[in-house]
Amino acid sequence: MSYKSIERSAVPLTQQDFASDQMVKWCPGCGDHAILAAIAKVFPEIGYKKESYCIVSGIGCSSRFPYYVNTYGFHSIHGRANAVASGVRIANRGLSVWVATGDGDSLAIGGNHFIHAIRRNIDLNIMLFNNKIYGLTKGQYSPTSDLGCVTKTSPYGTIEQPFLVGELVIGAQGTFFARAIDTNPKFITEVMLEAAKHDGTSVVELLQNCIIFADDTHKMITDKETKDEHQLILRHGEKMIFGKNKDKGIIMCGDGLKVITIGPNGEGMEDVLEHDMYSPTPGVHLMLAKMFPPHFPIALGVIRAAKFPTYDELLEEQITESSAKSNIKCMDDLLNSGDTWEIK
Repeated sequence: MSYKSIERSAVPLTQQDFASDQMVKWCPGCGDHAILAAIAKVFPEIGYKKESYCIVSGIGCSSRFPYYVNTYGFHSIHGRANAVASGVRIANRGLSVWVATGDGDSLAIGGNHFIHAIRRNIDLNIMLFNNKIYGLTKGQYSPTSDLGCVTKTSPYGTIEQPFLVGELVIGAQGTFFARAIDTNPKFITEVMLEAAKHDGTSVVELLQNCIIFADDTHKMITDKETKDEHQLILRHGEKMIFGKNKDKGIIMCGDGLKVITIGPNGEGMEDVLEHDMYSPTPGVHLMLAKMFPPHFPIALGVIRAAKFPTYDELLEEQITESSAKSNIKCMDDLLNSGDTWEIK
């Protein structure tokens, strides 16, 4: 496979090649462990040289990620991971740049950098860990905490409407949005591989459990008894079918989506939508990103992967074209350009 113009490894790499010598200091049971395990599997599968990866993080539990993967890494400051990563990628298009960030890091103090990296469509892979809480600073509510959530900073329940990550990404003109859950590392690997293939900003929302300060925050969609009824696994070109018996589907009804029960002989199947993740029009993608139980299943997998020019490519083209037309070819040309004076 060939994704982008990034140098590939001459020999096959394994998970051990990306194993760090640092002690992993996340709490036992934290969902971050599953995400780390998935990345350790996907990096060898992508096939780039170890030196071709760079992981940038901000501040938070998720932001310890660069220490735990044996690649280049940069632990930046709170909310600035996407800004630093943008600079890294623009300066060196030979790097595959991954951002490890959280719902507090990128959606609160880093919100401005987050939406503009997406709007510019810089070739970054953003892994947004969403546990709906500030874990590192011990349990304050975050921009994704559910309305009414009781935390240390909202003892009577939050009175703020939470961000929906997918809605925010698509609203910022995002070209790629996917979602996965920490209880399914194999599926995370599948989604991350699609993110790596995408040219432009890919955002993968990782629904992750904080066992200490927000345990079971995703229980409705991860509970073994009910998850089949509450999860819609999306794959391009396949019908949007879910349920324990695969007897429910998503159809378009008027100007919105609707859940139907498919008959025993396939009645209604012809109306069930087929997923088109490459559609340039974001309407259905936005509807899918906003679906949540109990009235709808949550959409998992790649929701949107539209193809648009990237900031990196357009910048390189602009520099090449401007350089070809310019009379300035060296520093002497620059110093002697414009108005000059000879002092005697």
